[in-house]
Amino acid sequence: MVGETNGLGCMTNANADDEPAIQRGKAAAARSAIDSFIVMDVMRAASAKERAGQRIIHMEVGQPGTAAPQAALDALRCALDTDNLGYTLALGMDPLRERIARHYLETYGVEVAPDRVIVTSGSSGAFILAFIGLFDSGSQVALPSPGYPCYRQILKTLDLTPQLIETSGADRWMPMPQSLRASHDATDLSGLLVASPANPTGTMLQPARLKELCEACEKMGLWFISDEIYHGLTYEAPAATALSYSDDAIVINSFSKYFSMTGWRVGWMIVPDRLVRIFERLVQNLFICAPAASQIAALGAFEAIDELEANKATYARNRDLLLHELPKAGFDKIVPADGAFYLYCDISNLGADSAQLANQILEQTGVAVTPGVDFDPARGRQYLRFSYARSQRDIAEAARRLITWQRRR
Repeated sequence: MVGETNGLGCMTNANADDEPAIQRGKAAAARSAIDSFIVMDVMRAASAKERAGQRIIHMEVGQPGTAAPQAALDALRCALDTDNLGYTLALGMDPLRERIARHYLETYGVEVAPDRVIVTSGSSGAFILAFIGLFDSGSQVALPSPGYPCYRQILKTLDLTPQLIETSGADRWMPMPQSLRASHDATDLSGLLVASPANPTGTMLQPARLKELCEACEKMGLWFISDEIYHGLTYEAPAATALSYSDDAIVINSFSKYFSMTGWRVGWMIVPDRLVRIFERLVQNLFICAPAASQIAALGAFEAIDELEANKATYARNRDLLLHELPKAGFDKIVPADGAFYLYCDISNLGADSAQLANQILEQTGVAVTPGVDFDPARGRQYLRFSYARSQRDIAEAARRLITWQRRR
């Protein structure tokens, strides 16, 4: 097998991964030649060690350590006895769409008509729908870097071009309007996608800056897509929704993070009135509908706020613990996270490539972390991402192992 490895025994190039199969027969489509989602490769390597009997602490994957809330499980148990769980309407069950709309009024003071709510197969389904519905083949879409890697890979598979806008810790890893303008002048952008709070950095757009970006996109004629999947998971101040500043924004969210329902694959998007029927046709043909069982559970999850807030309190304690303990392990260059459950650490002082260091940490400590190359192709080799979405006991044990490892190096 040829090609560069990511330091975890996995290839970083899809063509290299598949070369033997391609040589044996017909080649896969060129659009399939995307990079792997490295965090999932790390998870696979860590799971192999668990199967061999090793105690692994998972700080690689952005997944709550808690199960779906009890109210969600109870709602589904009830439905199993009374509902055949067949197809729902393409846009989602009306009670769930109405509850999501009410969530915007209760949380942000923003009125959203239920008709504008589209229930999706996770946020991933919403990104696919948004990219197909908003952008023609060949369009250029701006993404902050570092950022969630699947954005750029989905864009590539749809014959769209991601244009990465480099951000910095000094700007809290968020794009500036002048950087967006420069990118637009150079490449003729069609849109901008921003997550706040962000993955992998956990940093957040302050309301004034979010408003600036919304207004900048409006002036330049760009679609603004706001990934708000980590809303609810903020530790200093609440996150603002783009809907407070633009009725034209496309807002995407999910039940995966705050609601602790990653594997249920249910999310939503809010779109302008004039686009609802366009997206309805896309859902009908691409997905039919989001899973009925997951929609029922999602509706129940809104009744579990006390349980979910307790989860968030655990994340807040984990964040504080790591900000105190990670510097003792040599990870002392961190922009403190505003939200989500990640810390993005500059490891340039450790003199190691992030993929190699992540592999070394997994092998020598049993702690799984994610190399920054997943999030930033240009600068990611000098960063690691730590997820603190597990129990406080797990995070404390991970910190202890990392400190011991550093002292032995």
